[in-house]
Amino acid sequence: MNKTQALALGVLTLWPVVYVMLFMSLMAYMVIFSTSGSMPPFLGLIFVLHLSTMLEVFVLLVFYIVHLFKTTVIPVEKKALWGVVLFLGNVLAMPVYWYLYVWSPPAEET
Repeated sequence: MNKTQALALGVLTLWPVVYVMLFMSLMAYMVIFSTSGSMPPFLGLIFVLHLSTMLEVFVLLVFYIVHLFKTTVIPVEKKALWGVVLFLGNVLAMPVYWYLYVWSPPAEET
């Protein structure tokens, strides 16, 4: 994977983290400053963004799990641990995995 592809993957990997912060901020804003009690007009956009972000997390999880078991950079004894960490802590673990093994991978073992 070249640096441009790795950078694009990094941006996609960071989006769920950014989205969660934006979503929680928007919800807090709506709770604190809501005066009408009605649904906001942009709720459809939030729904679409939420569903597309969930789909993106699933696709990224599949990509990282496949990458994990195809690469020779990660020692065999660490692959199962990384698999569990990626599966259970996906949104938080994927940026760490991306940085360690996609953006700046160690030299491959022979």
